[in-house]
Amino acid sequence: MAWQDILGHDDVVERFRLALRRGRLASSFLFVGPPGTGKRTFAVRLAQSLLCPERPEVELDPCGGCPSCVQVMAGTHPDLEIVGKPKDKAFIPLEVFIGDKEHRMRTGLCRNMAMKPSTGRRKIAVIDDADHLNIEGANSLLKTLEEPPPGSILILISTSPARQLPTIRSRCQLIRFRPLPAATVAELLVSQGLVDDPEEAHRLARFGDGGLEKAMELADEELWSFREQFYQRLSEPVLDSVPLAKTLSAFADKAGKAAAARRARLRRVVAFAIDFYRQLARTMAGAGGGDDRQLQESADRALARLTGDEESVARCLDRCLEAAAQLDRNVNQTTFIECWLDDLAAVSAG
Repeated sequence: MAWQDILGHDDVVERFRLALRRGRLASSFLFVGPPGTGKRTFAVRLAQSLLCPERPEVELDPCGGCPSCVQVMAGTHPDLEIVGKPKDKAFIPLEVFIGDKEHRMRTGLCRNMAMKPSTGRRKIAVIDDADHLNIEGANSLLKTLEEPPPGSILILISTSPARQLPTIRSRCQLIRFRPLPAATVAELLVSQGLVDDPEEAHRLARFGDGGLEKAMELADEELWSFREQFYQRLSEPVLDSVPLAKTLSAFADKAGKAAAARRARLRRVVAFAIDFYRQLARTMAGAGGGDDRQLQESADRALARLTGDEESVARCLDRCLEAAAQLDRNVNQTTFIECWLDDLAAVSAG
């Protein structure tokens, strides 16, 4: 039976139980893994287990009915703080950690963590979207990480250790959340009411990279239609970047006026390109195949028309990976699209 109805991470549960039995629970953790694998849900359930006064900590089995357990799930427990990036911001604001300019170090997460617990024996903070910590925000956490108050626990949720500064990584215990099996993703899509049709859930799960977030993004039929057109353009002998840039810009604008929504669409398109060049490289090496028929057909078509070599494909892939990182730096949409596609066209043309 899954721990607290969280599927796929029983090994992580046992790791925490072992640390508690040995009395060696760390004070700072970095949860990493693909988006939509349950890292945040796990962090909240862990907090509930550690704050529940009715059950021993080592069991990691909260009663679920006491005032503390109810408050944790409602997000109102005085000893649990959960912060994240606002939808309209590119980074988690510094004020979240140390207060605004008029109240520096008198409000914010760092000050709250230094206070004694209100009701129990622990203070717990969860930083969601830790990929969006800027340098100032990360540096503001260093004292809390270096000199954690007794009984405090700080959990940062990220997609990769590489997205964190070395000063953060070195002060946190790394907890890896593996991608969920496709069958588990499909089960969650149906059980959580995200997808009604089980067959559709399995289709989305196959391309979800082990997480609910990508699977749900791919539920957008408009996105699938654009993906097919995009792969056709990438597989052409000469990439005509100017009309493709206009098409991609219009597609991003359809996401709405919010910059975050448009950026999310662009991030997904860049991910499509990364998949394409990786599959093309595998096909060139004789290791093609896989469940994604559309992707493989596009790679085969590109290989038949290819004017470059393995090095040019690798350079295109590197440029796409660089583009993915640039999107997290709040770049100008038009400039980003034009520069990225122009560079791909130049590399493809040799």
